[in-house]
Amino acid sequence: MLILAGLGNPGPKHEKNRHNIGFMAVDAIARRWSFAPFRSKFSGLASEGSVQTPDGSVRALLLKPQTFYNETGRSISEALKFYKLEPDALVVFYDEIDLAPGRFRMKAGGGAAGNNGIRSITQHVGPYFRRARMGTGHPGHKDRVMGHVLSDFHKVETDWVKALVEACADALPMLLAGEDEKYQAEVMRLAPAEKLDPRRSPPGDD
Repeated sequence: MLILAGLGNPGPKHEKNRHNIGFMAVDAIARRWSFAPFRSKFSGLASEGSVQTPDGSVRALLLKPQTFYNETGRSISEALKFYKLEPDALVVFYDEIDLAPGRFRMKAGGGAAGNNGIRSITQHVGPYFRRARMGTGHPGHKDRVMGHVLSDFHKVETDWVKALVEACADALPMLLAGEDEKYQAEVMRLAPAEKLDPRRSPPGDD
């Protein structure tokens, strides 16, 4: 059993925000692998399902915390405790401003790098969980970060956002089999993105 959590803020006001790309990835996984409908659970929206991997079928819980981004750890902690799972059974999909738009990197453990959602999870369950970092680019100055992450993706970004979240879903068997490096490579093969300076201004942010 694994928990695949996406970070984001609840409500229609936020659904197209850069901060919500983690929710978008989890929704894509639910569609691709025909998970059960999302239901209110663990201070969030949860859905269970199974995915066939080379090593057999693996059960997973998809979780979209509804606690708001900065309190994400509370919801995730509830789910881990309910299933009696250790933090290494958790994969968190979230927006990473220090990666260029469309880039994707897996990482296990480490610090929060200024991400308050990751900081909250670390405070509740410790740092030893797996991170699926989805690049959204950096606005160029720390004073602009909040406005950047809480703004919607621009229309010209629609194609790469869709490609990235669907690649995260299509390559899922590798992730569930514990093959994080292969998963990262497959996501980038399915949704290639140029390795640019993440501080290049995204469209419309000039």
